[in-house]
Amino acid sequence: MTDYKEIIKSFKKEDYENKRVNLHIHTSYSDGLSSPEDIVRQAKEKGYDVIAISDHNTVDAYLQTDLLNEQMIIPAAEFDVWCGYVFIHLLAYGIDVKSEELKPFLAKSKKETEWDIIRIFSARNLENLISAIHKAGGIAVLAHPACCWAISLENLVLRLISFGIDGLEVYYPYRRHRSIIKFHSVKKVEKLADKYNLIKTGGTDFHGDFLD
Repeated sequence: MTDYKEIIKSFKKEDYENKRVNLHIHTSYSDGLSSPEDIVRQAKEKGYDVIAISDHNTVDAYLQTDLLNEQMIIPAAEFDVWCGYVFIHLLAYGIDVKSEELKPFLAKSKKETEWDIIRIFSARNLENLISAIHKAGGIAVLAHPACCWAISLENLVLRLISFGIDGLEVYYPYRRHRSIIKFHSVKKVEKLADKYNLIKTGGTDFHGDFLD
C-alpha cells in the first residue's frame, strides 16, 4: 500500500514553487471547468511529478474515471465544515475513495459540490470527519489557512490539532477573491506549521481550463 503521508511529507517548498507538485486541483466533478482526463494530460505536458484532484465534497472523479490508475495522482477531496464559528475547508489526502467511513460526508447532489450558498450550510461534524479521513487511510489538512476568519489563527489551529489534524496548506498563492479575504499572513501560517510540527502542503486551488 502506498504511504501517501510520507510522500507528502517529503515534498519541499521548491517542489510547489517550481510546479512539480500541485495538491489542490478542482475538476468539472465539482466547481472546476476541466475534466479529470484533461487535467492529467496537461499535468504531464507541463512536467508535474505529482498532483491531487481535490473536488469539493466528492470523490466521483476517482470513481467514474481511470484516475486511480495514474501513478502521478494522490487521491484527495476537499470538505466544507465548520470549526466553531469558523467555516473551513479541510483537504483529505491519500484516502481510500471507496471507504465506507467517508461516505456519510460526501455530497448527495452536484449542487453540494459547486454552490457556495449550499456548501456553507454544511452540517458535517469536524471531529468525526477527521476521524473518517484517518480511517480511510488519509491525512487531514487545513486549506488556505490565511483566509480563515478566526480572531486567533493559532487558537483555531490548536483546536484542529485537538481533533487530529495533520497539516496546513502553507504553499498557496492567495489569488482572486482569496487575496481580498486574507486575514492572516502566509508567514504566520508557516510559523504555526513549524511550531506544531504539522505537515506542509501546497497547491494552486485550480478551477480553470489551463492548468497553472
